[in-house]
Amino acid sequence: MKSKKLYFAVPVLGMLLYVYYRFNPAKYSFFPKCPFHYLTGLDCPGCGSQRAVNCLLHLDIIGALHQNLLLVMSLPFLAIHFGYRLAGFIKQKDYRWSVIYHPATPIITGIIAVTFWIIRNLPYYPFKH
Repeated sequence: MKSKKLYFAVPVLGMLLYVYYRFNPAKYSFFPKCPFHYLTGLDCPGCGSQRAVNCLLHLDIIGALHQNLLLVMSLPFLAIHFGYRLAGFIKQKDYRWSVIYHPATPIITGIIAVTFWIIRNLPYYPFKH
């Protein structure tokens, strides 16, 4: 069952990465819009993630940081986590990064996300351009 998910996920991920590389979400309207931003005019923790992915795929790290700092800062943690998962898949063992599965991780992640959410909506430079 695991291998079927992986064999399905890899081409889908590849297609998504191609779309985000080829089409800039800031210029094309077929990308999903943030309902929170639409209703309130404020940015949620995920606002700018699509544009940040486009910037990262074009190796524009500074542009990605300007679009969504939280997404860019989370990438090393996601890479380590998926590295463990990939090693477990290859070796057919259950490798887990203990930090991800620690009971405090969801609480800390939530605090970071809410703090980022508040700070990015402050009406002062550098939070508002």
